[in-house]
Amino acid sequence: MILLDGAKTNPFPLSKEAEELSQLIKDNNLSLVDRLEYFEDITNIEIGDTNLNRARSYERKFDFRQFLIKFEGNNPTGTQKDRIAFAQVHDAIRRGFDVISVATCGNYGASIAFAAYLGGLRCNIFIPESFQTSRIKDMEQFGAKIIRYPGSYEETVWESSNIARVSDWYDANPGGANTPLQIRAYAQIAEEIYDVLRDAPKMVAVPVSNGTLLAGIHRGFVGLYKRGKTSRIPKLIAGSSTNKNPIIHSYQKGLTTCEDLDPKKIIETEWNEPLINSHSFDGEEALYALHESKGEAFDISDAKMLAQAQFLSKEEGLKVLPASTAGLAALLDLHEKQPLEPDRYVAIITAKR
Repeated sequence: MILLDGAKTNPFPLSKEAEELSQLIKDNNLSLVDRLEYFEDITNIEIGDTNLNRARSYERKFDFRQFLIKFEGNNPTGTQKDRIAFAQVHDAIRRGFDVISVATCGNYGASIAFAAYLGGLRCNIFIPESFQTSRIKDMEQFGAKIIRYPGSYEETVWESSNIARVSDWYDANPGGANTPLQIRAYAQIAEEIYDVLRDAPKMVAVPVSNGTLLAGIHRGFVGLYKRGKTSRIPKLIAGSSTNKNPIIHSYQKGLTTCEDLDPKKIIETEWNEPLINSHSFDGEEALYALHESKGEAFDISDAKMLAQAQFLSKEEGLKVLPASTAGLAALLDLHEKQPLEPDRYVAIITAKR
């Protein structure tokens, strides 16, 4: 049995105020404007504003002037996916949908189920039938219907999108029309980093799967720079599982379009699953961000991810999913190859264990 998502959580934390607002959202006697405003209130209460803290253990061990960790595990379901899930549910309510659907290997499905529950939408989640994820119980806790599909993750995304179209469900899958919405949601991470630092760091290290997170962070910093808020746009450092991610593969080859990988050569492990795919749905946007920021892209082994997760647990008190350390490990690889100048460096950690 393949464990495809190691994230394990207790029942999602939810404030009394958010529960009360959720009941108002589900009251169809209220105007759409009011219901959307209440959902926005929940988003402001529950989502984002995650911790950005100096990791002095990394500064001392690896000789950084300032090394900071942005911990997305502070979100309610434990990952950055809550940001885009709430953006999608808001859009679904705004457009009058009653049902939202998505294909997932775990984390995104838990986030969509949580947001749909609060927004009063029915939720259908497609999972490849060969995948085993501990997050099914989280999805079902909030009333999501689980649909198994006999295919790969990519095939499940395409099929679930087709079913959503003919069934008049809101399709929350990555790529396509949803890309701009999700990039805007992730751009808020750059705003939050700026709120603390009052400028952009020298580099931002990001774990990469479909690439939307990296593209969104870049978009956020570009906007800050163009508005005169920051003195620079940070260089993006991407990390993913060795030879199992099209974005890393394509950037290392100098390509400006994302080249798919042979799915037969991609081997899933308990540790690398959140990062790997044969086709990256937002690969073009991520590649553009890497080229524009003159970034770097690294292949990261399971052993390195596990080592970083153990170091974070022991030295920084953070219990994280090993795959979420891929960007951090990539930044350390770059630092080892050529010592970085004294400055501020930020690593995004995307999930708690």
